[in-house]
Amino acid sequence: MAIAITLRDYLDSAGVRYGVVGHPYSTTSMQTARVTHINSHQLAKAVVLQDSEHYVVAVLPADKRIQLGRLRRKYQRALGLATEEDVGRLFFDCAPGAAPALGSAYGCEVIYDDSLADNEDIYFEGGTHTDLVHLSGGDFMKLMSNATHGNFCRAA
Repeated sequence: MAIAITLRDYLDSAGVRYGVVGHPYSTTSMQTARVTHINSHQLAKAVVLQDSEHYVVAVLPADKRIQLGRLRRKYQRALGLATEEDVGRLFFDCAPGAAPALGSAYGCEVIYDDSLADNEDIYFEGGTHTDLVHLSGGDFMKLMSNATHGNFCRAA
């Protein structure tokens, strides 16, 4: 079991306790929730967005869908999905499609959905399609303390 080196170094320097949960290869967050038997609301997924100047990692539960229009209106920014090429360049040590929820480890701005705040445990991709990072909800929120947050998702 291994997670991306940049993510590991970030977690280690933050001084939080975390675990790594190995699982069979999966390509979607809902598939990951099924194969790991983790509540999909506790599995945080990252959606990488961009505007004309910055990249933003939107973090929301696996069982939700992002509402880009709501994000655009709330933050008055022309946010759209980042290209696969840009995501690969930003998350250079991660497998394609496995960007971690801790975008701050990669120098990205982060916006998280408020629905994640009440979880006792949080899991998210470790930069691979076979490993999740497990944090207590409190430690996850500690790592999100500088992030913007709001309500920007709906049921999938």
